[in-house]
Amino acid sequence: MEQKRNKNPWSAKDSLNELAGLAWTAGAELVGSMIQSLDRPSGTHYLGKGKLQELMELKDEVGYDTIIFDDELSPTQQRNIENAVNVKVIDRTALILDIFAEHAHTHDGRLQVELAQAEYLLPRLAGQWQHLERLGGGIGTRGPGETQIETDRRLVRNRILKLKKEIGKIQKHRELFRKRRVQQRLPSVALIGYTNAGKSTLLNALCKADVLVEDKLFATLDPTTRQYMLPDRRKIVISDTVGFIQKLPHTLIAAFKATLEELRYADLLMHVIDITHNNAEEQTQTVNDLLRELDLTDKPMVLVCNKIDQLFPQGKKYNEDDAMYEIDRLGIARTADTVFISAAYGWGFPKLVDVIGNKLSGS
Repeated sequence: MEQKRNKNPWSAKDSLNELAGLAWTAGAELVGSMIQSLDRPSGTHYLGKGKLQELMELKDEVGYDTIIFDDELSPTQQRNIENAVNVKVIDRTALILDIFAEHAHTHDGRLQVELAQAEYLLPRLAGQWQHLERLGGGIGTRGPGETQIETDRRLVRNRILKLKKEIGKIQKHRELFRKRRVQQRLPSVALIGYTNAGKSTLLNALCKADVLVEDKLFATLDPTTRQYMLPDRRKIVISDTVGFIQKLPHTLIAAFKATLEELRYADLLMHVIDITHNNAEEQTQTVNDLLRELDLTDKPMVLVCNKIDQLFPQGKKYNEDDAMYEIDRLGIARTADTVFISAAYGWGFPKLVDVIGNKLSGS
C-alpha cells in the first residue's frame, strides 16, 4: 500500500517496487498492490472509505494474509485496519526493523536493532500481550495497582533504558578505537550509499575482506573495518556501513547512533552509487538528505559510480574510453570527485585509489 505524496521525489510506483523488494528480502510473497492518491491520509484508517472497501474485497480475490503499508501507520490506524480486514497489518518501519533483526549478527548490531524495535513498540502496546515473554516479563513483574498496559509500558521503558546504557558503553569502546587510530595516524574512509549499491563488494575487492554480499536490501548490517595500503605506502582504514534507504525510520537512526558516528569521525566519505538503477538519482538524493539530517554535508567526499560493467555487452573487455562514452551517453555528470568503477570486476580501481590518496592529502 502506498499513499501518494507530492513532496516525496520518488514516484508511488517506484516506492512500491522498493517496498516489494523489502518484502521479498523479509521472505514475503507479493500477491497484489494498491495506490491511493489523497492530499493527506485518513487519521483513523489511513485509507479513504472507498479504498478500504476495495481492500476488503481484494482479500477474497487474492487471499492475502498480511498487508504492508509503505508509510508508517499510527497505532490507531494500524488497529482499525486490522479490525476491518481481519488480517495482520504492518507498515514500512516494522518491515525494515524485521529485516534488520534478521541481518544483525554481532552483539552490537542486535542491541541497536532491539532498541529500535522497543521504541517502535512502546506506543503500540494496547492490546498486545505476546511481547511479554520476549522481553522477560510475566507473573511476578507487576507493580502494585498496575493495569496490564501500565505493566507492559514499564517493562518496555526499563528495557529501553538498559539498552541505551549498553549502547553507550559501545560508543565509549569505539571512541577508544578511534583515538588509537588517531595516535597511529591512520586516516579513515567510510563507505556510504543506498542499500545494495555495492559497498560490501567494493570493500571485499579493495581490502580482501570477507563481508557477506547478496543481491538483497540490507544484506550487510554490521559495520566492518579493514586496513588498506595506498600506493605511496600510507596505511588507511576503510569502513563499510549500513545502507541508507528512503523513509528510513527515525527509531533506527537514533538506535544506530553508535554506528553512524563512524561517519562523523571519518576523514573521507565514499558515496557509492549504483548508476544502473532506475532510481539512481532519487537514491543519491535520499543519501544526501540523510547526510544533511546527520549534519555531515561538510565532509570531504568522493562519488563512486558503481556497476559500470552492466553498461557493457556481456563478455566485452573493459576500456576506459568506451566506459566514459557510455556514461556521457546516459547524461551522467563527471567531476574531479567522481570515479566510475565496477566493484565486481575491479574496473577503475587505479583512478579510485589515486583520488582517495589525493583527497586524504588535501589536494
